[in-house]
Amino acid sequence: MLLPAKAEVARQLRRYRAWERAMLAAPADLAVRSTFEDAGYTLCVLMGKRCAREAADAAERYLRSTLAAYLGEQDERPRATGVTARRGPPRTRRWRFLAGR
Repeated sequence: MLLPAKAEVARQLRRYRAWERAMLAAPADLAVRSTFEDAGYTLCVLMGKRCAREAADAAERYLRSTLAAYLGEQDERPRATGVTARRGPPRTRRWRFLAGR
């Protein structure tokens, strides 16, 4: 797994937080909102997350931890319990078209 440089993560996180404050101060300003969303998207791509808030949280965790600790956190995802895996190919319905019957 490739991880970004901590300096770049810190820079993008500062940019995201600055635009977040600006957006909260002027929520009707479309230019500020657009730039805030761009900063959030950049952080999402950088951290591999789908949500800007998750990306900001992941960036903060990444910056305050060591590389081994951060990777260890990523492996400890909650797993579903009590779910049985299906074996074999998926079942498909077979439709019969009976013309004239």
